[in-house]
Amino acid sequence: MNKLLVFQTDFGLDDGAIAAMEGVAFSVSRELNIRHLTHNIPQYNIFDASYRLYQAINYWPQGTVFVSVVDPGVGSARKSVVVKTKSDQYIVTPDNGTLTHIDRFIGIEEVREIDEVKNRLKNSELSYTFHGRDIFAYTGARLASEAISFEEIGPAFSKDEIVRLELYGCHRIENGVMGQVDILDVRFGSLWTSIPYEDFKACGFNIGDDVLVEIFHKDLKVYSNRINYGKSFADVAINEPLIYMNSAYDMAVAINQGSFSKAYGIGVGSEWKITMTK
Repeated sequence: MNKLLVFQTDFGLDDGAIAAMEGVAFSVSRELNIRHLTHNIPQYNIFDASYRLYQAINYWPQGTVFVSVVDPGVGSARKSVVVKTKSDQYIVTPDNGTLTHIDRFIGIEEVREIDEVKNRLKNSELSYTFHGRDIFAYTGARLASEAISFEEIGPAFSKDEIVRLELYGCHRIENGVMGQVDILDVRFGSLWTSIPYEDFKACGFNIGDDVLVEIFHKDLKVYSNRINYGKSFADVAINEPLIYMNSAYDMAVAINQGSFSKAYGIGVGSEWKITMTK
């Protein structure tokens, strides 16, 4: 372990929840190096939690421990788990779908269910609604500080048993590809799709091409236009749309210095499909 502990939640920063998690972690070891991925995941949005982990995890050193708490089922029968990834990192999280992108695109080596008798903050047994503090931060801190080994977290179980969300992925269609609008580049309103660059490239698109982009909400077409495919936002004028490869190596749609999502009322998720064709 490298003593790096990275927190992600949907708690926001308006109260003391994150400070409580940090306090628990530092109570385990003052030598921990605590960092934060984000605490602005939309409330209860497990898909976003899964995606944001995937977006960031490859850029952290081996041995880093991530604690991800987006947990609408807190206090229920859902499992509390720690996984070891094939890139030799660890994720402490409820088993509710948060591991979907990690499993699909990075790979999971092993899964252990947290023994909540041994790996739980002392005197928190009657607390049922703040497992982020009482179980996940505590267990993550103990693992990152090497107070416990991965094997001491609890019993192993098959990675085939973890909960997975449905991913739409990318599909070839006549003269192009179809995907879904997975997520937003939140601050700037760009649409990040499930269409990998390699699949887009395989259709024969080249930088400078005008690509027909159509967006559907529940099968109703809500947007249709030819958009220039560029390397970066500077390839089009201000307030003009473009297609580009985002930092996750997937295709995205944006407005240069504007919000595509706000301009056209485009949302994210399984109800929002997007096609890119010649």
